[in-house]
Order: sequence, then structure tokens, then C-alpha cells
Amino acid sequence: MKLNTKFGKFGGLFVPETLVAALEELEAVFIRYKDDKKFNDELNDLLKNYAGRPTPLYYAERLSKIAGCKIYLKREDLLHGGAHKTNNALGQGLLAKYMGKKRIIAETGAGQHGAAVAMIGALLGIKTEVFMGSEDIKRQRANVLRMKLCGAKVVSVESGSRTLKDAINEALRDWIANVQDTFYLFGTVAGPHPYPTIVKHFQKVIGEEAKRQILDAEKRLPDYVIACVGGGSNAIGIFNEFLGDKNVKLIGVEPAGHGLNTGKHGATLNKGSVGVLHGSMSYVLQDEDGQILETHSVSAGLDYPGVGPEHSFLKDVKRVDYESITDKEAIGAFKLLSEVEGIMPALESSHAIAYAMKLAKRLKEDNANNKENNLDKNETKTKNPIIVINLSGRGDKDLEQMEFLVK
Repeated sequence: MKLNTKFGKFGGLFVPETLVAALEELEAVFIRYKDDKKFNDELNDLLKNYAGRPTPLYYAERLSKIAGCKIYLKREDLLHGGAHKTNNALGQGLLAKYMGKKRIIAETGAGQHGAAVAMIGALLGIKTEVFMGSEDIKRQRANVLRMKLCGAKVVSVESGSRTLKDAINEALRDWIANVQDTFYLFGTVAGPHPYPTIVKHFQKVIGEEAKRQILDAEKRLPDYVIACVGGGSNAIGIFNEFLGDKNVKLIGVEPAGHGLNTGKHGATLNKGSVGVLHGSMSYVLQDEDGQILETHSVSAGLDYPGVGPEHSFLKDVKRVDYESITDKEAIGAFKLLSEVEGIMPALESSHAIAYAMKLAKRLKEDNANNKENNLDKNETKTKNPIIVINLSGRGDKDLEQMEFLVK
């Protein structure tokens, strides 16, 4: 048995020859254990009793009143570690254990994946090193401390833009040099095959839970499911269960950065072109010579010039709409949710909150226009639309960055 290596024309395996055998070994081990009872019993026990699944689907009543529609938050911020990253770190960490690997390495941007890997390394007793751009180390100090406290070594990356892209580059170099005893615990649905498929497998629990929970709460499916997109694992995690439900509109929200012509770029799926980055073909922010462009986002976890290959496929087949939100809009949403619900979202998740509020405003205006023109008799879905937002992480890590909001 082999996994599909591509999503349409996207994905694939564009890596040095020295890594091909390691990736083939990883694929074989994943295929062996993904349906194995012992493996899944251990994983499910940890997801429940260590990580705290299932996470709630919370009806945000005060936010809903402001929006004029029903808004539910899938509370991945309540997962142990503070973000959805723990789902994947537990799954891949167990694969490393079953493979007998002596060392785990990982990349991280916002530090949430790094923190999750450090926790799982401590839990399983496996030596752990995390590569992180020095720019991200400065803006995510709390997560750096968490990683170190769990016994992980944090390697500062000084090359390039000193952010997530460069951390992945260094982690791949390390893996090439230490492939025999080292497991590379990749954090998102990007990278070379089989990582996009493996990470989706361990994140799809988000959508499976959310679908059951919204049917219990509302006796129907939502009209919209919204998630932020950097590499794209939290979005694929919640979208996957709804892909076959054609009446559910799926929206991925990318960072537009400053929204100005500053020479730094964002919104890969909206502004990028097809290319190869970190071992797979996808939409990439690149110049006409194929050189990767420098990116910017107020959110370290979205500061990435690529995106997972399945997102590229879903864009091309028009199953998911991809929108963008500026830094200013995301910061506004960070403040809004904190003030009206007492829930402090990660800056990554704040992009999804911000877009949901813009969408709600538009739906409200459309409704008013329909009533004015007597067109509302067939508009039952938009009279009280239901929006599910994946709140992929909590904002503790961003407090130092956002301190200016309370001065």
C-alpha cells in the first residue's frame, strides 16, 4: 500500500537523495500504524487524558450579538499547550517512539509547535531540539522559555529573514546529517510527502469533533467554517470533515501583513504563483526568477512564504475560498474577542475572527437589501447564519507584542 503523493498537481517529493529513504521509511511506518489498535489506543488515551480532548465548541453569545449571526468557536486554545499543534505532536511523537528514534527535531515560528514538540519529547523521554528564527525568538519569548523548561534545546537561526522559512531550512539540513537516529517532527501540512498527509491525519480530529458538536447544538450544519492559514494545518484539520458538504462554505484566512507596499509580502494563495518550497509543489511567494520573497505578518505563525499543497489544490478546484486580513484588522479582532468574551485569541486565530466579523457585516447588509427589495422569502439560511471559527490557539504568547493595547 502507498499513499497518494500529490493533491492534483501539488505536493510531491522534491528533496535531496539522502532524505528519500527516510521519507519512504516514515511513509511505511505511518501506513503500518495509522489503523493499528495498540497505536490508536495509546494516542486516543493521550489525546483525552494528557491533551484534554474533546475541546468544546463554544457559542460566543456576546460576539454573536455584535455580528448579527450565530458564531461558534472551536476551542483548540483550550488544548494542553494552548494550540492545535499538540494533536500532531502527539501523533508523530508516538511514531518516533515506535520507530525507536533517539532524537526529535522540529521547526517553529510562533513557538506553539515547538512548545508542543518539547512537551511530547519530555513526555516520551526523547531528546528534542527545536529550530527557531532569531526574529521569532524575540517576539515569542514566552514559548522559548516553555520549550527550554521542558528540556528542549532551542537553536537560534540567523539566516535569511530569521523566521519560519529559515527554521525549516536549518531543520532539514540537520535531518540530512543525522537521518539514522533522528525523527523530524514537521509541524504543518506542507513539506515533502508524506508530511501533508500525516499532519492532516492527526489534525482531522478537530473537524470530526466540530461537526458532531454543531449538529448536537443546532441540529444542522454551519453555513460557514473559517480558519486562519499559514502552512495550513489547523484549517485542513477543521475543513476536512466538511469537504463533502457542499452547502458549507469553507474560508481560509491568510495574513496580508501591513497591507502596504513595503517590499514584504503575504497572502500566498492570493498573491503567490506555483513553485517548489521545502520539498513540495504549491503556491509560493516568489519573484520572476523563482527566488523566495521576504514575508511579514504580525503573527509569527503565519509568517511563511508557502502553504500546504492541499490548500493549493482546494483553491484551484474552488472548494475553499481564501481571503486575507491585515495586521491592523487582526489586532482589532484580538482586542474585540478579549473584551467581549474574555477569550484572548492567538494572533493567528485573530485573522479568522477578523474575517468572520467582516463577513457577518456583509451578510447583515445583504439581508437588509433583500428585505427592502422583497427578496427575502427564500433567504432562510442568511437570516440567522451560523459561522464556526477554528480558534486554533490562545493569545498568551502574544501578550508582550500586544501590551500597547492596554497602555
